[in-house]
Amino acid sequence: MLFLSVQLGQDPYALEVRPVVEVLPLVNLKRIPQTPPGVAGAFNYRGAPVPVIDLSELTVGKPSLRRLSTRLVLVRYTLESREQPLLGLIAERVIQTIRRGPTDFVSLGVTVDGAPYLGPVATDERGLIQRVAVERLLPRPVRDGLFPVTKAHSS
Repeated sequence: MLFLSVQLGQDPYALEVRPVVEVLPLVNLKRIPQTPPGVAGAFNYRGAPVPVIDLSELTVGKPSLRRLSTRLVLVRYTLESREQPLLGLIAERVIQTIRRGPTDFVSLGVTVDGAPYLGPVATDERGLIQRVAVERLLPRPVRDGLFPVTKAHSS
């Protein structure tokens, strides 16, 4: 399996590349007032607005540092309705991909109720690298705010 290596806070994490559409340079965002922590804003992607989450702010409570290696990772976010709208993820140190097998990741032995997106860990030269499940990244209130259910989808 192929993963995109990112940094959240001081630690390395791995995002599976399957939902990744494109890795973009960091762009200027339209800020959205009164949004929950982690919601960085939105940007125009090929004529359509796309909401953006700052992964560091969402996960460790500190906004991503604006570095040359900070990127906007565009993913397809799978909803319960099976729709897959685009979602932008700001992450630091997006500089490489890594290949790991499913058995390379093992349970950390700790479950964090408030972070269902945190998965098992693998070891590399940096130490432990934790897998992030993009499809479980957004808490329900944030997900529902970014991707409201329309009447056409609720029937």
